[in-house]
Amino acid sequence: MNVILCSSNMLKGLYDISGVEVGQHLYWQIGGFQVHAQVLITSWVVIAILLGSVTVAVRNPQTIPTNGQNFFEYVLEFIRDLSKTQIGEEYGPWVPFIGTMFLFIFVSNWSGALLPWKLIELPHGELAAPTNDINTTVALALPTSVAYFYAGLTKKGLGYFGKYIQPTPILLPINILEDFTKPLSLSFRLFGNILADELVVVVLVSLVPLVVPIPVMFLGLFTSGIQALIFATLAAAYIGESMEGHH
Repeated sequence: MNVILCSSNMLKGLYDISGVEVGQHLYWQIGGFQVHAQVLITSWVVIAILLGSVTVAVRNPQTIPTNGQNFFEYVLEFIRDLSKTQIGEEYGPWVPFIGTMFLFIFVSNWSGALLPWKLIELPHGELAAPTNDINTTVALALPTSVAYFYAGLTKKGLGYFGKYIQPTPILLPINILEDFTKPLSLSFRLFGNILADELVVVVLVSLVPLVVPIPVMFLGLFTSGIQALIFATLAAAYIGESMEGHH
């Protein structure tokens, strides 16, 4: 009973954290809901970039790939290899999910460094990378949790819950808490790294506006890509663990 109560409090805490605000924000009222407009706008831009790039690159596929088609085929192969390495032979159905997570996070992270969000004026607040907001990273982490529970239950049925008492029932509380802390670690890792990277660049630009920020921005591009890779790898690893139980 205490474990269930603790897990419930942890989920409530995750929900409360998603409402934390730093600075001013622009909100829209859509129906009876209050929508964080800054995140919505930048997320739409990222989605438009992804859809537009794919449409232009593969609208007329060739037997001998062109540069754009060849690039996206390479990205697909990379995501397939990543999924197969972490999930195993039954990786096929999970490639779209892992690929969507990786590409959205990758382009979101890079948009914070490459797109001039700060030049766009808003009535309140300012635009930034979607992953610079805890609401986005929590929204990405929660479907990952649902995905690995679904994968485990689909593969093993109710026998999936037997993992919580392995190797000994004494570890039941710890095993339960481990599953509920996974979305916390995913969301905070991504949010913290992207927020810290953007803050460092902003501070350096204000102090030394000419030379120093440039290598830091290149380093930010590298770490942003690594963060997308880490998120996708962990998501695939969690799914593979729930299906096999021996990772």
